[in-house]
Amino acid sequence: MKIAFLGGSETVTGSKFLVETNTTRVLVDCGLYQGYKWLRRRNWQPLLLVDVHKLDAILLTHAHLDHSGYIPVLYKQGYRGPVITHRATKELCAILLADSGHLQEEDANFYSKHKLSKHERPEPLYTRAMADKSMGLFETVEYDECFSVGDIKVTLQNAGHILGAASIIIEAEGKKIGFSGDVGRPDDVLMRPPKPLPELDLLLLESTYGNRRHDKTDPFQQLSDVVNNTANAGGTLLIPCFAVGRSQTLQYMLAVLLKAKRIPQLPIYLDSPMAIDVSDIYRRYANEHRLTHAQCYSMCNTAIYIRSVEESKALTEMRSPHIIIAGSGMVTGGRILHHMKRLLPDHRTTVLLTGYQAGGTRGAKMLEGAEVVKIHGKWVTNNARLEVMHGLSGHGDYIDIEQWLQQSSLHKGMPIQLIHGDPDALEGMRDHLRCTTNFDVDIAGYQQIYTV
Repeated sequence: MKIAFLGGSETVTGSKFLVETNTTRVLVDCGLYQGYKWLRRRNWQPLLLVDVHKLDAILLTHAHLDHSGYIPVLYKQGYRGPVITHRATKELCAILLADSGHLQEEDANFYSKHKLSKHERPEPLYTRAMADKSMGLFETVEYDECFSVGDIKVTLQNAGHILGAASIIIEAEGKKIGFSGDVGRPDDVLMRPPKPLPELDLLLLESTYGNRRHDKTDPFQQLSDVVNNTANAGGTLLIPCFAVGRSQTLQYMLAVLLKAKRIPQLPIYLDSPMAIDVSDIYRRYANEHRLTHAQCYSMCNTAIYIRSVEESKALTEMRSPHIIIAGSGMVTGGRILHHMKRLLPDHRTTVLLTGYQAGGTRGAKMLEGAEVVKIHGKWVTNNARLEVMHGLSGHGDYIDIEQWLQQSSLHKGMPIQLIHGDPDALEGMRDHLRCTTNFDVDIAGYQQIYTV
C-alpha cells in the first residue's frame, strides 16, 4: 500500500490521505484548510494525485470541516463515489457542509458588494446547493462494522472527540493501517473515551496538543467565575463557539451551574441555527455520549434559541448583562462577528474562547493581544476582557494520547507518522513519544508518499 499525505500534514487542518493498493484508491478524510491565508489558498488549488473519476471511496473520520469540508469541491469536480462514515457524522455533515457553503456565498456577496476583493466577481469555493447535493453520496456504517472497498477492508471505531468521531482501520495486502482521526479525552464532559487500537503495521496519529497539557482547573468553576465577573461588571459575555460539541458542552455546563445557583439567572442566547440543530442530534444520539436523556433535555432548554437574522439583530437592544453563544469558534465568520463589532469597544464585555485557535484566525490574533480586530473589512477597537478555557478541548493532550497508545494492542517498534498538528506540536509529540514509548515516531511531510 501507498499513502500520500495531501493535507493535515505539517499543519493542523485540511486532512486528506490518499491510500492506494494495486486495484483500489480511497481518500481518508477530505477536509478544508483553515487559518492562515497561505493555507486557505490550497483550497483553490487542484488536489494532487487525486483523479475523482478513479477514486473508489472517501472514508470520513468525523464531521468537522477540516476533515469533511472539501467533499463538495470534489463533488463539483465530478466525484460520484461513496462517502462512508458513521451515521451520526452524516447527520452532522448535512448541517456543517450546508452552512459552510452558505457562509462562502455570503462572504462572496459581501466582498463583491463592498468591493473588498481584488476579483471583480468573488466566487464561493462551493455553494450551499452544491453541499446539499454532495450529501447524496453519503453511506453510513456503525462502529466496529467491517466492510470492504475493493480489496481494502475497513472498520470504524469510536474515537471520542465529538459525536460520530472514529478512528479508521484499513487492511489490505497483508498490512493493517490506523488513522487516528481526532482523538478524544478520557475525562471529556460529554463524550466517552476513545477505544484502544488493535495491532497495526502503521499509525497516522493526530498531534493537535502534542506540546501542551490541558489545564486541570475545574472548568465548571472557571465558567462560573467568568459569568459572575461579567455580570458584576454589568457587561455581556460573548462566547465564540464551535457548533458541534463545544456549544453542547457549554449549554450543559451552564445548566448545571444554574441549577446549583452558582451563577445568576442571566438570559442565555444560542445565536446559531446550526448549533441548535446539532444540539437536537446530540439529544437523539444519547447512547453515544455520557449524558442521560434528562441531562440532554436540560442542556437543550437552558438557552433561548435564536434562529432568524431578525432575532439576532434584536439582541442589540439588550442593555442588561447576558450571555451570547454564537459561531464560529475561531472567530472566522458567523454571527459572533456582528456581536463583536458592537461590543468589543465596551470594556465591560468579556470574550471567552473555549477551544483551539488555529494560527491566522481572529481568535489566535486576539489571544496574542490584538488591540484592534478587522471585521468585515473594518478595524474595530478591542477593549474587551479576554478569557480562555483550555479545559474543554475535545482533543486528548500528549499525555492522554500516550496513555491511549499504551492501552492499545500495538507492537514494539511500530512506525507512527505524526499528522494534524502545528509544527511545534508535531515536534513536541515526536520528542515525547520517542522518550516515553518504544514506537518508531516521525513527522509526516506534506505531499510525502509512504509505502507500507
